[in-house]
Amino acid sequence: MTTASQTLALLPGEEFIELYKVLKVQSMTGGGGEAKFVISEGMVTVDGEVETRKRKKVTAGQVVSFNGESVTIVAAG
Repeated sequence: MTTASQTLALLPGEEFIELYKVLKVQSMTGGGGEAKFVISEGMVTVDGEVETRKRKKVTAGQVVSFNGESVTIVAAG
């Protein structure tokens, strides 16, 4: 299985983004409800560890993975 890797830049002034929002804005799920479901089911990892907190604060440098896709969070440019 190949892993697609993308980046998501935080907005200026943001120090974090909630985990479910990463999946939603990157179109890794169909929407926020689906994002929350797959997180609660233990299908999402942050830095290689299963994460079940939907509102986990993901910060720059962390990698979110789901369904063969990974997103690296980067600081506002």
